[in-house]
Amino acid sequence: MSTPKILITGAFGQLGTALTEALIYKYGSEAVVATDLNIRDEFNCETLTLDATNLEAMDKVVRNHHITQIYHLAAVLSAKGEQQPLKTWDLNNTTFFNVLEAARLNDVQKVFFPSSIAVFGPDARQEHVAQDFGLNPTTVYGISKVAGEHWARYYNAKYDMDVRCLRYPGLISYQSLPGGGTTDYAVDIFHKAINNEEFVCYLKPDTQLPMLYMDDAIDATIRMMEASKRDIKTVGYNIQGVSFSPEIIAAEIKKTFPAFEVTYQPDSRQQIAESWPISLDDTCAREEWGWEPSYDLKRMTEEMIYRLELKKNRNLSVFA
Repeated sequence: MSTPKILITGAFGQLGTALTEALIYKYGSEAVVATDLNIRDEFNCETLTLDATNLEAMDKVVRNHHITQIYHLAAVLSAKGEQQPLKTWDLNNTTFFNVLEAARLNDVQKVFFPSSIAVFGPDARQEHVAQDFGLNPTTVYGISKVAGEHWARYYNAKYDMDVRCLRYPGLISYQSLPGGGTTDYAVDIFHKAINNEEFVCYLKPDTQLPMLYMDDAIDATIRMMEASKRDIKTVGYNIQGVSFSPEIIAAEIKKTFPAFEVTYQPDSRQQIAESWPISLDDTCAREEWGWEPSYDLKRMTEEMIYRLELKKNRNLSVFA
């Protein structure tokens, strides 16, 4: 199999930072083009400023760099998106349309679209939510992700394209700061613990949500994208890591930092969280392309603390 030429939009976000590094490691620096509205000198690959709302600019990058795969990560997330719903809808959809059209016009082999647990609604507030459970989102972010899954199916059927989607739970990583999602407390809580600061949580202590350590998310993404097209039988795969609440993750962190203090001041994000599943049934992903997580709560907590302490002791920023 020939080495792909990969374009990443939103490469400097939470998911983009980790995924770009992983793709460079796997395929080499010459195989990856990392783009975003604002770029930094961070990756050992070509980086470009790209406004993904501009189809002409998107098409030019895809054509000039002979792109064979696109990982489209640029988006406004759930909590931040509720502050400007119409702008969020416009940006999230316009950027994906431009990716789809640039891919179609230039015969791109594969496109990756990150979907989310936000596609579900309050009726899915239960454990082991099935792959084909009804999608009734309550946020503009979730609505845009449902629309994205439908457009992926449309382009696959109408133009014989290969657009693949994962429904990510909350993502937990040490590589970058939170980016405006409802589950971001599960990243911020580690930063507060490492820095000996009190953590004020915007969710109720017993609010359970599905989460996924970033290494598992990256493994799932690349594993699905490398799977044979005949093994990809759906758009929008559930993937499940570990489900926990703020009080559960706080208790796990306190095993290392016994004096760590957490208080709770639920805000508007509580309502969003209560519209999402407690856990997901990811049987389809396991059976069709071999998905299996490696991190449980204990291992994830230990790894986050170790990595963040390492950065702190080296006096590095979270972007180092």
